[in-house]
Parts: sequence; structure tokens; C-alpha cells
Amino acid sequence: MIGTAGAYFNPDEARIMTDQLFQTPLYEVHKAAGARMGPFGGWDMPIQYAGILNEHHHTRTKASIFDTCHMGEFEVKGPGAQADLENLLTLNVDTIREGQCRYGFLLNDEGGVIDDLTCYRRAGEHFFLVVNAGTRGNDASWIKSHLSANTTFTDLSPGRTKIDVQGPGARQAVEAVLGPLPDLGYFRFADLDLGGIPMTLSRTGYTGEWGYEFYFDSAPAIDIWHRLVGGGVIQPAGLGARDTLRLEMGYALYGNELNAHMTPAGATGGAFIHMGKDFIGKPAVERELANPTRHLVGLMLESKRAARSHDRVVANGETVGEVTSGSVAPSLDCAIALAYVDDGFHAPGTELAISVRNKELPARVTGLPFYTDGTARKKSR
Repeated sequence: MIGTAGAYFNPDEARIMTDQLFQTPLYEVHKAAGARMGPFGGWDMPIQYAGILNEHHHTRTKASIFDTCHMGEFEVKGPGAQADLENLLTLNVDTIREGQCRYGFLLNDEGGVIDDLTCYRRAGEHFFLVVNAGTRGNDASWIKSHLSANTTFTDLSPGRTKIDVQGPGARQAVEAVLGPLPDLGYFRFADLDLGGIPMTLSRTGYTGEWGYEFYFDSAPAIDIWHRLVGGGVIQPAGLGARDTLRLEMGYALYGNELNAHMTPAGATGGAFIHMGKDFIGKPAVERELANPTRHLVGLMLESKRAARSHDRVVANGETVGEVTSGSVAPSLDCAIALAYVDDGFHAPGTELAISVRNKELPARVTGLPFYTDGTARKKSR
């Protein structure tokens, strides 16, 4: 844990750590701002600044800025790029239009999740992928080993910066500092010059709120960060708030809800998986969809005592599942959890319990997302 104020977030549950931690181009900015740092996916990352609760609520009501430079960026292009990505990814690549992006999974031969990622189409056969930090090396090796001779792969990650600004006031706050923004739809992106810097701007988000992702070369990273924060509305937020925000939305986290030993069928019920094509790992996904044995559900607890990863989910004293993520939900003022439960225990309204230190905490299966007032899908302006 990271102390009382940050007790909702345990980075050890989220990623495999390495002895040598990388630093983002913004590392010294975080240190100077008094951020509490911690390991995440092999990187030394800011966990919190003013406190997780403060940062969480500021994101839900105004706008926060997150350093996400640890994420990986891959370029895949060439005459065979689309066909290769169709084989590699569960999402429907064919229907991604230029300037559009889509979420999906990279699977191994047994259907286990190597990573969850977002695929962007720049042009006809020109794509880039945004992948998780802790899986970047394995992702690159797997993808390169399954590309045809006329497809090229480039790891763009070194020397690149990714900054996210999230919150209902994101657009107005960014425009006040960097100038007008295009009217981007949800899961759309554009290449543009913003604040004098060439960059890619996308609108996907991991918090449930309106927001943007900025991708650009790292040289002006510190300047852009200070300009955005200097406007007085946008405040820095760390991975602690990022985790409570994503959990309120019911979003899966690789290493918690997703891993290389499980297909994504139980986590999504078939969402983000295009079964109308062939892809690596499809037979295992088909089997699980046809005969589901586990389901990822949301659990709302009666108390504010948070469950943790690997806590048992029980019904009438019998184990029927396992918690994958748990936290107090600052926006809801109660404890929530994501958990895999056995088939037959996943219907909304099902009364269950979570065993925490030999005490059973009553919980109820609820629909996702937990938090339903997010602004992410609202129209521009």
C-alpha cells in the first residue's frame, strides 16, 4: 500500500515490477511538484500529488492531467498491415475508418490475453497501436513474429510523450492554453499542430469523463505540461486516482481482470471480439462463449471496507468467485469491486459476500459501469 490516503491503490497488484525502473520525460516535474512516486509496469510513476480523493473528484468535476508516457506506441504499415492485424487482434480492423480508433485484445494461441490495446488507422494500410507498459516487450515480439514480409513494424515509444487530460472541463481548459481543438467524436483522432507542436490528438479516455490524449515527440514535454497546468484549471493527478476512476467505470486492468491464462470472453461477454473473422486464439474464445463458466461482474458492498484482489467471493459459505480489483468509490461513497464469479451467480441483484480477513462483507451484483454520470460520450460543445 502507499499510506492511508492512497490505500485504494496497490501497484504490486497491477503490473510485474522490474529491478530497474524507467523514468518518463516528466519525472523531474513530478518530483518538483512533490508527487509520491512508485513502481508501475517497470516505470517510476507518480501515484498521487494532492491526494487520491482530491485528484479523483477534480477529474470528475473539472479536469486533470496524467503522465501516461509509460504506454507503448507501435507503428504497423505496409500492403499486408490490415490482414496481419486482423489475424492478430480480436477487433474488426476492416471497419476502422481513417481517423478512428478501436479497442480490442491481442491473444496467444490458447486464447489468453497478451494485452489489451487500442488500434488507430492513420491511412489505408497505416496503423498505430497503443499498448500497456508492462507488456510492451512481449507485445512487440509476438506481433513481429506474426507479420508478413511486406508489413513493417516500428516501436515508436522511445522519445515519445503521451499526456492525458481528463474531465468535463478538459476542452475549455486546453483551448484556453493551446488554442482551438477540432470537434473530435468519441474514439476519433486527428494529426494537428497544437500550441506550436505537431502532435496526434485522440479522444478515448480511461476515466469515463470527456478527455484527450496528446502524442508528440518528447522534447517539448515539460513545456506543454507546464502550460496546461499553468492555466489554473487543470491539476496533475497520479495513478492512484486513475485506478479509482477506471474502477468506477468497470474498466478492465491488465494483470487484474485480464491475463495470458484466460480468454477475454469472461471479462467482456463477447464485446470487443469480432467473431465474424479468424484470429489467433479464436477457437478457445468460441468454446468459452458457447459454454461460459465465469463472468466478470461488478459488486457493490454495503460498507466502505474495500475488498482486495484475490479475496474470495462466497454464497452460502461456498466459494463462487474471486475479486480482481477493489476500492472505495469516491464518487459513490461506498466500496466496489470487480470479480470473476461462477456461471449462475452473475445476474444483477444477486446477493453474495466477499471474505475479507475471515469476515464476510455483504455485496450485491450490479450492472457496469458503477458510475453512470460520466461525460466521455457527450457531444462536443
